[in-house]
Amino acid sequence: MPAQWRLIIDDPLDGAWNMAVDRAIQVAREQGRVPATLRLYMWSKPTVTLGRFQDASSIDWTACRDLGVSVVRRFTGGRGVFHDDEVTYSLIASESDGVPSGISASYRYLCQGLVAAYRRLGVDAGLTERPKGSAGSAACYLRATRADLTVGSAKLAGSAQTWLGKTCLQHGSFTVTRDVVRESDVFHLSADERQALSETTVTLQDLLDDVPVRDRIVHEVAAGIGEGLGIEFKAGKLTVKESQHAESLLAGVSVETPSEDRVSDSGGRVNVEV
Repeated sequence: MPAQWRLIIDDPLDGAWNMAVDRAIQVAREQGRVPATLRLYMWSKPTVTLGRFQDASSIDWTACRDLGVSVVRRFTGGRGVFHDDEVTYSLIASESDGVPSGISASYRYLCQGLVAAYRRLGVDAGLTERPKGSAGSAACYLRATRADLTVGSAKLAGSAQTWLGKTCLQHGSFTVTRDVVRESDVFHLSADERQALSETTVTLQDLLDDVPVRDRIVHEVAAGIGEGLGIEFKAGKLTVKESQHAESLLAGVSVETPSEDRVSDSGGRVNVEV
């Protein structure tokens, strides 16, 4: 009989809350208080998530303010991701749920579910064979790693991961459309980098003649991940303790617009609490 995981589907929410909830679920799973969980969610406004240790001065704060883009801190590592027209997933599960230990092995395992989800959407995605792209840019989508999915030579989706004890949190995006100009402005990309972002990445809109509506994407992603990992989902919601813990994490994931002096003095770094 397939293992049963919890499925949480959220309406568009504030970026800080989205990141805090993912971490709160991970802590609760590590403590054995909740089952392994797939969470599917969206964003109430365009948002940049910075990697846990990424320098906040690596993005263009003036562009973020002018474009109405919020900035928050992820608990996972990596570089900045611009979230807007997408469905975001987070997978939180422990070694006891079948997730192999180690970053590479766990990525390969969990990405089986993502590949199956994309196939249900009509996209033949596969794991990136070798790292490529710009290693110096602040933008995640300008570099493909072995944790990413590609279609041919183009990057389709990236994932970020962090472990707490024996429990893994991995999250990433099913991007519907990409506004290359706005994303380039936020990460102050050069003209060459902007062109590379346009030419070396793809979205669902680029690959499908008829892009499914958002509810259909959510349904197919959940069904595909279930098929790919051999699990069943039971609809659920956050527990009271998870919600309370997420509230306590908000201050740590919110990133205020730094002044010029603050950025030069501290690099705009923000501490992230467990």
